[in-house]
Amino acid sequence: MLYLKTLIIVVQLLSALGVIGLVLLQHGKGADMGAAFGSGASGSLFGATGSANFLSRTTAVLAAVFFVTTLALTYLGAYRAKPSAGVLGAAVTAPVAASAAPAASVTAAGSAALAASAASVPATDVPK
Repeated sequence: MLYLKTLIIVVQLLSALGVIGLVLLQHGKGADMGAAFGSGASGSLFGATGSANFLSRTTAVLAAVFFVTTLALTYLGAYRAKPSAGVLGAAVTAPVAASAAPAASVTAAGSAALAASAASVPATDVPK
């Protein structure tokens, strides 16, 4: 489970850096006026408008990957292992160890000590 979380965090970090880089590479709407005077990307690898479509689609894909990894990390972070139910469907509890002394020899002080030791045992139904 730890390796899965680490892998998802690495993918999320790379997609976040990719989105940041691609957003910084894209031209704004005001860049069209500069392209009319010769500083455009008409001779580029993707053509005049091909780079805008490629960059925007890649940004959308990386943003979707970022959101999916964020949801996956949220799901994995909220996962808590539940205690197993017994055969009868009731939660399994540890039995409290009783004194081995016979009932006739138990005095008032012995029963008080037994009650104090039972009270010092932590509860098993309290969530941690």
